[in-house]
Amino acid sequence: MERKIRVLIAKAGLDGHDRGAKVVAAALRDAGMEVIYTGLRQTPQTIVEAAIQEDVDAIGISILSGAHMTIFPRVMNLLKERNVDDILVFGGGIIPEEDLNTLKEMGVGELFTPGAPTTEIVSYLEKWAEGHPKN
Repeated sequence: MERKIRVLIAKAGLDGHDRGAKVVAAALRDAGMEVIYTGLRQTPQTIVEAAIQEDVDAIGISILSGAHMTIFPRVMNLLKERNVDDILVFGGGIIPEEDLNTLKEMGVGELFTPGAPTTEIVSYLEKWAEGHPKN
């Protein structure tokens, strides 16, 4: 039996709009992935702790509040501090074009902006997981 891809979907900071995160979570579940949705107003610390406890393959962070240049780097740094290098961090939301490359240079995976098809997100995670099997 093949192991399912485990994904933690998180809403960080004071951002209270989670419709997109729930749509993505449902699409990933429909594609056969195990999804843990943390709910609203999570801190980078709670996101990283939950990801480690749940032994996820990936963390998807949805940000619409403009805090992407704070939240993503903090999550990446916390994972590094915990010596966790096998969890993909990806995300989506309102992220200006000029910040996309900066975040990717920090080690963040793909960033999906509004209107991205959920099939694209599913495909991205499936391809990533093929190249990064967990023991």
